[in-house]
Amino acid sequence: MAIIMNWLRNPSNKYQTTLYGNISLLCIVGHGGMGKTTLLQHIYKDEMTKEFDLKMWVCVSNNFDVKKVIADMLESLKKERPHLETLETLQDSLRTEMMSKKFLLVLDDIWEEEEEERDKSKWENVLAPLAFGSFGSKILVTTRMNSIALMFAKVIKKKKEIFRLEGLEEDECLQLLNTHAFADVENSNDHKKLSAIAGEIVKKLSGSPLAAKVIGGVLNFNLDERHWMTVLESNFRTTKLGQNYIFSILRLSYTFLPNPLKSCFAFCCIFAQDHVFDKDDLIRMWIALGFIQPSHIQGETMEDIGGRYFDILVKKSFFDKFERQKYKMHDLLHELAQNIFASECFKVVDDEELPLVIPETIRHLSVQTKNLEVLRKIGKFKHLHSLFLSYTAIYARDNQDLGNILIEIFKASRSIRLLYLSDPLLEMIPEEIGYLIHLRYLKIDLINLTKMPRSLSNLLHMQFIIYCAPWFPGMLVADDFLPCDMNKLSNLHCLELPWNSSISLIHGIGKLNSLQNLNEFCLRNEIGYRIEELEHMNDLHKLKIKFLENVKDVNEARSAKLFDKRNLMDLSLEWGDIESRNLIDLDEIVLDNLQPPKCLKNLSIQGYTGARSPTWMKNVSLIHNIENISLKNCMKWQTLPPFGQLPFLKYLQLCDMPKVKQLLHKFYGNDKYCFFPSLEVLHINGLKALENWFDAGVAAEDECLFPCLTELELKDCPKLEELPSLAPKLKSLAVDNIGWKTLNCGCISNSIPLETLVVSRCPNITSLPLADEIARLVALRYLIIKDCPNLISLGGHQEVETIKNYQLKLTNLTINDPSILSMEPLRSFTSLEKLTIEENDELVSFSTEAEQWFVKVSSSLYELELKNLQSLQSLPSSLPSLSSLKSLLVHSVPQLQLLPNIPTSLQKLDIFGVESLQCLPSFLSTVSSLTCLSLGRISFLKSLPDLPPFLNKLTLFHLENLDCLPSCLPTLSSLQTLVIQNVPKLRELQDLPLSLRYLQLTSLDNLDHLPACLVSLPSLQALMILLLPKLRELPDLPSSLKDLLINNCHPELMQRYRMGEGSDWHKIAHIPGVNVSDLEPLDQLSSG
Repeated sequence: MAIIMNWLRNPSNKYQTTLYGNISLLCIVGHGGMGKTTLLQHIYKDEMTKEFDLKMWVCVSNNFDVKKVIADMLESLKKERPHLETLETLQDSLRTEMMSKKFLLVLDDIWEEEEEERDKSKWENVLAPLAFGSFGSKILVTTRMNSIALMFAKVIKKKKEIFRLEGLEEDECLQLLNTHAFADVENSNDHKKLSAIAGEIVKKLSGSPLAAKVIGGVLNFNLDERHWMTVLESNFRTTKLGQNYIFSILRLSYTFLPNPLKSCFAFCCIFAQDHVFDKDDLIRMWIALGFIQPSHIQGETMEDIGGRYFDILVKKSFFDKFERQKYKMHDLLHELAQNIFASECFKVVDDEELPLVIPETIRHLSVQTKNLEVLRKIGKFKHLHSLFLSYTAIYARDNQDLGNILIEIFKASRSIRLLYLSDPLLEMIPEEIGYLIHLRYLKIDLINLTKMPRSLSNLLHMQFIIYCAPWFPGMLVADDFLPCDMNKLSNLHCLELPWNSSISLIHGIGKLNSLQNLNEFCLRNEIGYRIEELEHMNDLHKLKIKFLENVKDVNEARSAKLFDKRNLMDLSLEWGDIESRNLIDLDEIVLDNLQPPKCLKNLSIQGYTGARSPTWMKNVSLIHNIENISLKNCMKWQTLPPFGQLPFLKYLQLCDMPKVKQLLHKFYGNDKYCFFPSLEVLHINGLKALENWFDAGVAAEDECLFPCLTELELKDCPKLEELPSLAPKLKSLAVDNIGWKTLNCGCISNSIPLETLVVSRCPNITSLPLADEIARLVALRYLIIKDCPNLISLGGHQEVETIKNYQLKLTNLTINDPSILSMEPLRSFTSLEKLTIEENDELVSFSTEAEQWFVKVSSSLYELELKNLQSLQSLPSSLPSLSSLKSLLVHSVPQLQLLPNIPTSLQKLDIFGVESLQCLPSFLSTVSSLTCLSLGRISFLKSLPDLPPFLNKLTLFHLENLDCLPSCLPTLSSLQTLVIQNVPKLRELQDLPLSLRYLQLTSLDNLDHLPACLVSLPSLQALMILLLPKLRELPDLPSSLKDLLINNCHPELMQRYRMGEGSDWHKIAHIPGVNVSDLEPLDQLSSG
């Protein structure tokens, strides 16, 4: 581990090249089970890796797909799956994220797929966007094959770097074995005989960490000498499977599992290798399939039992924790599960044909295909218990055939208990799903589904319904999306929809008394929609009640019996129509009688018009276990409860409570002990009358106040003039429109852990003690100072030599007044990665001091952004000296008429909203490093000069007077992406470069034909044609094309190429991703 950590810390790169000079790559090579992934997980989570701007973890496995890997990278960054389909759009999105960022990428479990050159070509597509990362970026690869390291070395054109993992030393392996074998044992020295046996067992494990963990879990099952001897004397002769030699050890661990857990584990082979398991969802599947045995413990639910099963499997290392509530299974254990469940489980991936003979014992089937013929064969499996069906229609008309096939499956396979359906085009699930009378779990991923089948409400054994399609604000949902008699499903535990409005429409929802999550219950003054429906819903874990103004009296409020719901963890209470109501007393009485149970962990109250706290909130013992509290839009609430005494409170949000004048001593607690002992995040917003944190009677010593606070956000509290000292663990502080005068850093510790400081709209502040505290602000990386007109100092009372001996290690600085750059300690800066100057209407030019400052940071500045500077007439004259600058963004600078020389290192230039700019400089063609150029809303721009020779992406949008493209365009042999949007005077496209892969043409009012050269573009994969009203026909298209979108062009064109019907449809029907539509184009396509 130390060797890899040192490699990560070392920014040097002996083998720099033009393309991947900023990136180093190290391959971790070792047999299966040797701990490659575990090692990198420890490194990935290490504090040291926070030095990287971005971190990504991608499991590649043996089903390598270029688009999937890039999508996984983006998901790892953004925590959501990108809704992009083409390789080019995915690459472009990743390139944007990578621009001038130092990243760490882990590519886990890479296999050799095909011949080396084809693999190499695929990985070139994956790694191309990463070339835009900044110096010091690192890629870590795990693989079982030496050839992978050689292949990557060829891709990035560097000498291969390999770290071989040969297994643990015997003493290290024994330590790991004992950690798992004696888990939850207070003193392992009390088991000396067992320790001796462990010493013999470890000799048979060949240093494998996986074997040590798994066998440790087997031993931990029974701390009995006879059991341990049985394990020692078991046959450890290795069965060679692929490249690993520990298969018999893993099988032994399976043998010692309790019987119910064996099925739970083996069933997991239905999923792909490296599948990310959601703990709760997997437990639901186990319950639906009958793997969970009922408990005799009173009050223990099936979910509780399943949770215990899962935790045992985790403890025995059958699962490894990946993220919060997310887990993975080692590929060798996945192979073991496949081996065990081979007679009951079968998978079809891509377009593999079903084998001629499938045992009748098959109970679990997973099919991923585009081939309807494969699906037609499913109906013959009469004994299926679970079916995972993922189909991608090539043509819209295929969905009618799919519907017929589903009908046959539902009629034939009536024993199905678990059903997963995925199809991006299917609009209806056949009513014949009603034949599946044993169905307990239904999960659907059908983006175009218009409503659920009416027969759904007749499946009385149904326990879990999950609809996981994306939802966007403003999306219309039919009132009858759910059957009107959904309340018949009394066994329903879970109903999850992307929106909650449909759930609120269920009449008499109180009959669903097994429901655990009610994400939205909208009260109405009608029978079947009143709060009394909640009376017997005692299994609820999560509850959100809206429109509480419809509760008319205390008896109605009491009828909900919230206090009796002993599993309720998450409660949200909302009133609506705040402005027109003046029922303070009623709101107070209602809230008094909505007392939650003591087990509650999350509480949100919104729109409450009462002036006081509810009685139950004043008694700390009644809300003792709460971890998260959010109070919003409580416009008349005056006095806050004693939140400071809550021992487990981690998150507190107070928003729009304009009557709160001070956070009284009751807020902090009634004693002089530690206040808010567990609070990590505090957000205060819109407390306009707030004057003091606490009254004079409270002793708030630094070490007693917020000992665990890491994030503090204060906004729109203009009367608040003082802040307490920085909390000892505070990492992020943001203040906006606060009346404070300075920052009190306190004197608790030698170093201040603050990483992010945001100061905005603070007119009273005159100084910030950055220079005075420079020796202690060792962690500060992100600094934003805006709209502080009276700020005259960043400290500086220290001796000048002290300031020179220490430097802030800022990476990102955002300001709106460049004069701040002349204040110490910024004045002495020599290192910064990103500078943003924005939102200044008075800045005309840069001062001499600012110009000198740019020169000082010239070797480190990677990214410069100038935005919303309404009076700026010139860019810094020192711009050409910024030798490390990779990205320059100039947005909304309307008075700028001329671009100066730009540094030769520049890779990305983005100019938008510079209306006075009449031409681009001719020297642009000499900037050979420039690969991305984006030009938009430049009203006077009539023509373009010759462009840089290695340009990779060109975006032109909202250029009203541009009437032609540069003549050099066909010679740009590196250009892969061309986007032209809202260029109304453009009448034709000349020849295009052969390298082009993605072409988007949008809102070109006078373009009436496309160039004949399109058919000769061998690399073109995506063509997007949107809003071209004069375009009547298409030229011949290249065979390489994979995606074609035609949207709102001339009616004649739309008719000729109408999907499945037009006279020329046959000319484009073979393109896999073809779409001809009159619908409005998606925002992401029309944005340029």
